[in-house]
Amino acid sequence: MTDSDAPTLSRRDALAALAAAGIAGGGAYALTRDSDDETGGATEENENGTDTGSGDTTPPDPLEERHVEVLIAVADVLYPSELDGIEPFVSEFAHGRATAQPDHAEGIADAVAYVDEWTDSWFDEDFVALDPADRESALDQMGVRTADPDPDGSEAERVRYYVVNELLFALYASPTGGELVGIENPQGHPGGIESYRRGPSE
Repeated sequence: MTDSDAPTLSRRDALAALAAAGIAGGGAYALTRDSDDETGGATEENENGTDTGSGDTTPPDPLEERHVEVLIAVADVLYPSELDGIEPFVSEFAHGRATAQPDHAEGIADAVAYVDEWTDSWFDEDFVALDPADRESALDQMGVRTADPDPDGSEAERVRYYVVNELLFALYASPTGGELVGIENPQGHPGGIESYRRGPSE
């Protein structure tokens, strides 16, 4: 497969995944982010320095960029190696869901914080600074591969639920990702997606 033939996750994929998560406003959210990027922000100040607002009613996004960077780094391990567009896809999905479902986003943020705390303790590096092999090893050593996804469970179970399963849901809920369901073990990722799609007892 040449680079031009590689499957690429697009904005359409992110919006479809958001719709699958029950977020009908994903498209409006994406347009708001684009507008903010172009204008340098969604608020304005008058000459006295008072925030006058811009009329934007988009809820605040509880996920910080450092949280999304970890999600992208995990996706780089989980997703097929030949898949392009992972970073913007994960960012679009994560921010869109966080804005619409802030309570869920708090769970993601807490689980991501644990991932960074664990890798900093055992590898003396943040998760995003590890190479892909060490990232996969870190998830294994945390017990994430064999953990049951449980939002109220142990740290490993919460990482499985809020990080791994969140990313896999986004991928397979997208049109491009849905076409990849039959890939059992993507080249370059021993275990890869299939190992996380299996249940703990398999």
